[in-house]
Amino acid sequence: MSDKLRAGDAVEWNSHGGTAKGKVKKKLTSRTMIKGHQVAASPDNPEYLVETASGAQAAHKPGALRKAKPA
Repeated sequence: MSDKLRAGDAVEWNSHGGTAKGKVKKKLTSRTMIKGHQVAASPDNPEYLVETASGAQAAHKPGALRKAKPA
């Protein structure tokens, strides 16, 4: 995917358990801690904070995400 993702967009990505779905919370452009892990995001290497329906959060690179149809 590209920088066309925005907060609130429904997205999906491949996960070890199959396809995961969630919503973009925000674009990360600086180092951030998520679940005890440091996300090395920067303006030149952004990542997206996504949240699943169950409230789990993770950061993903733009190429790992694809827009999904809203549920």
